[in-house]
Amino acid sequence: MTSEELLRLLENHWTTVITGLDEDDLGQLSRALREMREETAAGNPTAVARAVRRLKRTLSALPPDHPVSEGLGGHRYATATRELPSLTTIDAVLDVLGTPPPDPAELLRTARRRLLAAPALSESERTALSGSRQVPSGGPDATAGLIRLRDPDRGLRYPRFQFEPGTAEPLPVVRRINALLRADRDPWGAADWWLGGNRWLGGVPADLLGVLPDDELERAAAELVGGL
Repeated sequence: MTSEELLRLLENHWTTVITGLDEDDLGQLSRALREMREETAAGNPTAVARAVRRLKRTLSALPPDHPVSEGLGGHRYATATRELPSLTTIDAVLDVLGTPPPDPAELLRTARRRLLAAPALSESERTALSGSRQVPSGGPDATAGLIRLRDPDRGLRYPRFQFEPGTAEPLPVVRRINALLRADRDPWGAADWWLGGNRWLGGVPADLLGVLPDDELERAAAELVGGL
């Protein structure tokens, strides 16, 4: 895993990274990122590799089933590559993490409000659009592989981009990408990837469904998690 891939993985799951680390770890994370930026700007790959090792050690405080921990996998203790990340990527991560770290709870609330404001189906709306089709006992779950966000006021919300227009029929490419993004464990992080700007794709992934080829969207998600 290159340092660029690690940074993109971190950026995609920033909300749960912030809530999964304590104040001291967030401070160390910020310092490692700043060191990485300074040494990248100076063109010093050895020092950048040292900062990446510090970054990985800090991220080891995350639970083992966190998407970042799983993304690192066997790369956690591997020697860092000497490829320099882009300053733009480092700055993006610093922007979302905040330096010094802002109040994690407020960041999380702000991020979730933004995601819940996107067009979505409620459970009853999804059921109504599904019509009279019933899933046989023991049959596949119609919502398997979909992002489900829990709104404290409105209950479960299914972001609308996941379905064929005007229906409750899930898009196969969405399910495949959701699996890559581990939406079952981090639905908020997966929703953030779909509904946030993406520099690789040149737009918001959810808006690019049906515009870009499915395999291009899948490659962008796969690259984010190190091709896992």
